[in-house]
This record gives sequence, C-alpha cells and structure tokens, in this order.
Amino acid sequence: MFDNLSEKLEGAFKNLKGEGKLTEINIAQSIKEIRRALVGADVNYKIAKEFTDKIKDKALGSDNVLNAIKPGELMVKIVMDEMVELMGGQAVGINIKANPGIILIAGLQGSGKTTFTGKIAKYLKEKKGKRPLVVACDVYRPAAINQLTVVAEQVGVAIYKEEENKSPVSIAQNAIAFAKANSHDVVIVDTAGRLAVDDEMMDEIEAINNAINPTETLFVVDAMTGQDAVNTAKAFNERIDYDGVVLTKLDGDTRGGAALTVKYTVGKPIKFISDGEHMDKIDIFHPERMAQRILGMGDIVSFVEKAQEQFDEKEAKRLEKKIRKNKFDFNDFLGQLNQIRKMGDIKSLMNMIPGMSKMTKNLDIDDSAFGKVEAIIFSMTPDERAKPELLDMSRKRRIAKGAGKNIHEINMFIKQFDQMRKMMHQMSKGKGMGSMMGGGQARR
Repeated sequence: MFDNLSEKLEGAFKNLKGEGKLTEINIAQSIKEIRRALVGADVNYKIAKEFTDKIKDKALGSDNVLNAIKPGELMVKIVMDEMVELMGGQAVGINIKANPGIILIAGLQGSGKTTFTGKIAKYLKEKKGKRPLVVACDVYRPAAINQLTVVAEQVGVAIYKEEENKSPVSIAQNAIAFAKANSHDVVIVDTAGRLAVDDEMMDEIEAINNAINPTETLFVVDAMTGQDAVNTAKAFNERIDYDGVVLTKLDGDTRGGAALTVKYTVGKPIKFISDGEHMDKIDIFHPERMAQRILGMGDIVSFVEKAQEQFDEKEAKRLEKKIRKNKFDFNDFLGQLNQIRKMGDIKSLMNMIPGMSKMTKNLDIDDSAFGKVEAIIFSMTPDERAKPELLDMSRKRRIAKGAGKNIHEINMFIKQFDQMRKMMHQMSKGKGMGSMMGGGQARR
C-alpha cells in the first residue's frame, strides 16, 4: 500500500541527512521532492502545491528551536502533521442510532459496493452487536442479487430481495418495513452502479435517498483509480450529499491520491478502508495511522488492536501453564498459527510494524508458509503432536513422506520448534536474554 509514495517521500527526507539545521536552501530541495512525490501519487497539482507551501512555511517558521531534533526528523514531523490534517484529522464514526438505522451504499460499478455491504454487515453484527438486514436494490446487473445473497450467507446475516419488483425505491421501502416487523436494528441498502457517472444512475440513487431518508450514506470508491476517484466522489456528493467515503482495494497498486485528497476536495471524511476480498478486511479510517504508514512508520496501534480481537484470555492462561512446564506441543502451535491467520495476511501485518515495510518490500510473503508447516503437523499422529519427544528417525521419515517433504526439511522444522519451545519455557521462568545466551551479568 502506497509503497511508491513512501519511497519517494523517504528520498525527499534524505536530502536533509547530514545537515546541521533547516535552511531555506535544503527546505526548498525537500519541498520540491515532496511535491513531485505527491503528483506522482496522482494528487492534484494545485492541492500538492498548497500542501507543500504549508510545510515550507512551518519549516521556515520553526527557527530550529528544537535543536535536539535532526532536520530530517523535524521535516518528517511537519509533513506528518500536515498529512493528518489533509486527510481529516481524526476518525469519524457512523450514525446508526435510529430504529432501524439505515445505511445507503452508493458508488460506481466495480468499486466493491456489494462486498463492502457484506463487510459492514459483519462488522456491525460482530463488533457492535447489531442485527443487520442487507437489501438488494441492484435490479440491473446480472447476478447482482445472487452475489449479495452469497455474501449475506457468508457473513451470517439476513437479506431482503424481491426478484420480480424492478423498482429500487419500493424495494428499499419494503425492506425497511420488513426490518421493523422482524427486529432488525440496521438496514444496509446495496444500490446499482454504472461504469461511469450518468444522469439515470444519479436520479435513481437520489430518489432512493429521498424515499428512505438514511441515517448514514456512504460512497464506496476504488482507491486504485486515484484522482478519478476523487472527481467521482465530488459528483456523487453534489447529488446526494453523502456522509462519508469508503476506500476499497487498498491492497492493490494504490498510488495514494484518493486517500490523501478526497477529504480536502469533497469535504467529507473517509470513514472506512478495505484492503482485500475477505469479509474481515474492513477497518475504521484513522488519518494519523494512515499518515504513519505512508511515511514508513508502520501502524503498531492497529496491529495491537487486531491481535486483541483474536485474544482469548482463557486459552492464554492454559498455554502459559503448559509453557511453564515445557509441555507446549504441536497442537498448541497449530492453534497459534490459526490465531495469526485470523488477524490478516502476513505481509500486511508485518508492514504495520515500524521498520518492517522496507524489509518486506521485495519479499513474497503469504499464508502458503503456514500451509507447509501444517502439512508436516497434519502428517503426525495424535500422540506425536501431543508428545514431540516421540519423533525418532523412523517417525520422521513417515512424516516426510506424508507431507511431501524431505527428511532435511522435517529435521529443520523440528529443530526450530524445539528452540522456540525452550526459549518460551526460559522466558516464562523469568530468565532474560543473557541467561538464554549462556552468559549474563550474574556470572561476571
């Protein structure tokens, strides 16, 4: 996500490396590179210039009073503050307080509206304790209703659809009546889109909007379309005055223009972001966290939040007891792999850790690594998984054959597992890194 922009911004800050302080000359050089990076990310030139002019004024006005901060670090701080402000300043929630709360989903065809409808339904069901009803109002696109039906089943929520009714307005109105009669506290209306903005589509979405009076209207936009996305967002807002923007496909070749400038251009906040097809791939948009990721600082807060979502206190206590007794086994290891997998794809998670984005940039990291490990463990008997010490050479050969691996790979995996188990055991007993490395201050 935003790799090219991040790399170019880093290059702009490198111009200040070795400089004793910020001067008009080195500030001007960095500003030029920052503006070029933004335009390359498909940010409108006028916005890029206004943005960099603010940075220049702040940098020149700093008077270098913060002598303890290096010029490059000070410039990064100034850029980050301005970037956060450009993207909206802070996270903004959605309004679903009515009975029922009504969310209208709008956007062009292919932007990811139907998938997002499922994601927001799952989010509201699991995170907010709601009982959502999704509504199929796209009566034009072939298989659109079937697609939403599959999505609804996937996330375990109810769907309202009328195969014969061709009036999206009446379908939406009937769905709200159905929701009230069946105790659904949130209604999510998925509407039709087209390949480009046209009067017919705008008239329809405006008619639905006026008929159902939604508590929240969200415009879904494909982040990969850059400045075109911003222009489309502006056109929709002029007709339906929506409440917020959803950026999808952030896992693709995203240049960053839409994320950076949609709030500035349209005046409406980005409320959610999505970076994959999986129904868990939805996050509240936090401008500060996004700025940190763009500037290569990671997003450790989001990483911790994702970990906490999968945290099971009872299971953690059970594991702690086993680790203390040095009884951590392959079944426990499998359980931990599944917890990590639930957090998201590995490369995205690693990029949330400060400094890791550079290290993983050219690495092909995916869940297939888990598959190799699981193949080995699934080739073991129940007794072998519970008692790793049983694995003699005869058993290893059988496991290698069952997993489609050679004996060297099996030995390497078991050796790594043993080392991990020993380290976890030592740490649980309060021994620090010094004792694990065979030294430590106590021996001196």
